[in-house]
Amino acid sequence: MDATAERVLQYLTEVEEAAEDVLSDKQQMVDLDKKRNANREALNALRKDLSGKAKVCLGNMFIKFPKDKTKQMLEKDQEQLDKEIIDLRNKLKVKVNRLNELQGKPELTGYNLCPLSNEEMKAISSLLRT
Repeated sequence: MDATAERVLQYLTEVEEAAEDVLSDKQQMVDLDKKRNANREALNALRKDLSGKAKVCLGNMFIKFPKDKTKQMLEKDQEQLDKEIIDLRNKLKVKVNRLNELQGKPELTGYNLCPLSNEEMKAISSLLRT
């Protein structure tokens, strides 16, 4: 193989690896979001009645837990899932920019925006009222 063909092959390999990284992160986000939605549904079901015990599936067996402890476990799991999804989104932005850079495309504009905080929203609201 000559040097040009080798460079082309290396370039295509890098692009393919970067694209595979992006796709795997997106799929992981989808899986985590499904899990988060299932937890949300379980929390809503538990909010209706917190007395007694709930059967919780842990691995391949069901265990009875007090409903208030079950609710705490689900809320903790929900927070962890939220953190993981946010972390994946932040990493995904970098990976997509790297993929675009490898493909020779311009960087996405407006892709790195972050939402306004509560304090910023209050400040804007107060400015608009006056």
